[in-house]
Amino acid sequence: MPTAPGHGLILVDGGITETVDARDRGLAYGDGVFRTVRVSGGRPVWWREHLDKLAADCERLAIAPPDPADWHTDLEILAGHHAGVLPDGVLKLVVTRGYGRRGYAYTSTTRPRRLAWFDPEPRLDEPGTAGIAIRVCRLRLGHQPALAGVKHLNRLENVLARAEWDDPEIREGVLLDRNDQVVSGVMSNLFIWRDGCLTTPPLDLCGVAGVARARLMRLAAASGMKVRETPLCLSDVLDAEEVLFTNSLIRIWRAARLDARVWPDPVVSEHLREMLDG
Repeated sequence: MPTAPGHGLILVDGGITETVDARDRGLAYGDGVFRTVRVSGGRPVWWREHLDKLAADCERLAIAPPDPADWHTDLEILAGHHAGVLPDGVLKLVVTRGYGRRGYAYTSTTRPRRLAWFDPEPRLDEPGTAGIAIRVCRLRLGHQPALAGVKHLNRLENVLARAEWDDPEIREGVLLDRNDQVVSGVMSNLFIWRDGCLTTPPLDLCGVAGVARARLMRLAAASGMKVRETPLCLSDVLDAEEVLFTNSLIRIWRAARLDARVWPDPVVSEHLREMLDG
């Protein structure tokens, strides 16, 4: 049973393999979408929310989303490879537009391809209440409303931004757009807490709308917290009582330092983390 060495089991359209067609549009053009799912206690966390967001992103690109039953079948195959129960790890779900001839044009008969990749390697280290050191990236995100919010396969801006530093003390970077408005972290969504309000930037021009972001906004509002989606500049981040980063793997990390600015203690991050995990 072939697997990618050190990288767990890979399924393509339900079959165990290490390869995809070199003419796949996901490889050639980044023509597809993906989700990254935390697996804990033998199950994928926030599973339904991930499938719903994956399907919504597919529809944004006019790609027919896979049937949820097919993803469930993939889960069963992956679990069967681990004595029936998935260990803690990371599950990546990918949908590409599928095989295509040379050129940007595609036809209505192009059949989407489904990939499920489970990696049992340890997840990112938890910083705990100590928080993380962050930096502001030099790269500026371009505006593209047609793709804003979608977790599509072309993540070159994030790749270039992450290449800006190799200091292991820096755990995340802040991304601004071409107008110097705050958008997100390199691998996460960004929130600030100030004056009793949880605020995150809108993602109508660029950026990825993560499942953890949507979940936190929904749960915080349901608990009675004031939640806003409004433009932020770097000074808003520096003036915040707490700066938070979210994604499905880290759930919530709090910033402890940005250059000379220090946030020494948690304010609401622990409470929000409990809410998000609940």
